[in-house]
Amino acid sequence: MNASSSPARADELIDYPSPFPIKVMGLNEDGFVHTMTQIARKHDPSFDAATVELRDSSNGKYLSVTLTVTATSRDQLDDLYRELSGHPLAKYVL
Repeated sequence: MNASSSPARADELIDYPSPFPIKVMGLNEDGFVHTMTQIARKHDPSFDAATVELRDSSNGKYLSVTLTVTATSRDQLDDLYRELSGHPLAKYVL
């Protein structure tokens, strides 16, 4: 397979730096949003919590939090996903 026909690597599909939304879903409980925004800020010091988008599930038991970070590298995004998905308050990370 030559270079022109090989599939693009995931890190080649994003122009860095770039805004990158990440959705985290978890139980709608105290501390969930604050904890997820603190993790985002750890990986993106310029993260603006005012951009966070929240959405309750139909029964209010779950909450989705969309965090838009400034992606600077594939490693940064991988580390962020690992920390978010490994946190006990996070049920799903997309």
